[in-house]
Amino acid sequence: MTATPHARRPGGPDDLYRTPPPWDIGRPQGVFRALADAGAIRGRVLDSGCGTGEHVLMCSGLGLNATGIDLASAALRRAEEKACERGRTARFLRQDARRVAELGESFDTVLDCGLFHSFDAGERAAYVSGLRAVLTPGGRCFLLCFSDRQPAGNWPWVHRVTRADITSVFADGWHVDSIEPATIEITTDPDGIRAWFAALRRI
Repeated sequence: MTATPHARRPGGPDDLYRTPPPWDIGRPQGVFRALADAGAIRGRVLDSGCGTGEHVLMCSGLGLNATGIDLASAALRRAEEKACERGRTARFLRQDARRVAELGESFDTVLDCGLFHSFDAGERAAYVSGLRAVLTPGGRCFLLCFSDRQPAGNWPWVHRVTRADITSVFADGWHVDSIEPATIEITTDPDGIRAWFAALRRI
């Protein structure tokens, strides 16, 4: 993989956006676009770790009530600019996803593109507990994260996730519909990043 400015652990969320990050491809990731085209994204949508908002804006374009949360203020500002430029109605909030329950709201669909793998095991447990608190019964979470099949390369600060990591943390109060190999598209490598794409249902 081509060297990137993200080879070192960022000091904070905004450090990720001092220059355009490789995962900010200017369009939705293909797996999420396919979900949208299939009508699988429904109701009130939360994009957890929304970055510059491509998936929120995609959902808004489908007529869905869409909210994005992130801790990177620079990313949220760019997301709001995109919404204005595209004439889309969407909401962007600075919120720690590990404390998502503090929103006090309910959602029918949660999207996570590249956030889950930034958490260690303890943080994942708190994060998933919060997701369950905000998802309506039967609501779905769609998760795209680094796979353990991806070499460390220039991403040493990212946790490479195993299939068992996903099934274990989503064991209580969830049904794992599927976990499939996938790709995270990036601007610095045409082959992208090896990933898992998980569909999870709150029970």
